[in-house]
Amino acid sequence: MNCLIVDDEPQARKLLTTYVSSIPGCRIAGACRNAMEAYEALQTGKTDLLFLDIKMPVISGTDFLRSLKNPPLVIFTTAYDKYAMEGYELNVVDYLLKPVAMPRLLQAVDKAWERFKEKAFTVPPPPPDYTFVKQDNKLVKIMFHDIRFVEGMQNYIKIHLTDSVMIVSSTMKAFEKVLPPSQFIRVHRSYIAAVSYITAIRNSQVEMPGMELPIGISYKDDLFKSLGNE
Repeated sequence: MNCLIVDDEPQARKLLTTYVSSIPGCRIAGACRNAMEAYEALQTGKTDLLFLDIKMPVISGTDFLRSLKNPPLVIFTTAYDKYAMEGYELNVVDYLLKPVAMPRLLQAVDKAWERFKEKAFTVPPPPPDYTFVKQDNKLVKIMFHDIRFVEGMQNYIKIHLTDSVMIVSSTMKAFEKVLPPSQFIRVHRSYIAAVSYITAIRNSQVEMPGMELPIGISYKDDLFKSLGNE
């Protein structure tokens, strides 16, 4: 596990760094003096386990943890046991009192390993197979498999479905970000095609049932790469 240590006390930081680095499977990703340094470290590197002091200047450890959208596993370290309940409310792995004793640290790291393995083997939920678009002051659900192609019209787009056409206030660039890249390909500045509906490519045209779409010169290479014909 990549471990990040955050403590404003130099001696506590040094001791914890020494202890953690001696534990098999633990690698020190960094040692920070405050929450701002920790935030930067979390943005620039991979951290699996955060050793976080609670009582720090400017931003406390608990406030810092609350500010993180997707925090790593956390073990609180502090000289004050009055923060224990707050730590458990934040679903931290463990709570260590200073000065940290090696046997107690090993227990905490063992708990972290259990959670780390659980996270590693947790299957992420499948991505959604639909999106919602605004139509007549309401949101309408569109299944991706019903979209044949999308046509750009300045600040509007036409979504050509299997049985209808919807005009939506959006740009091609914005709507392209919503579509799963494994199912859709930009073939022209004004067209996005559903791969499953493409039947052939001929003479700079994408053939679909009852329809042909032009292939833009700047999109041709990416199209062939996506279809496995580089």
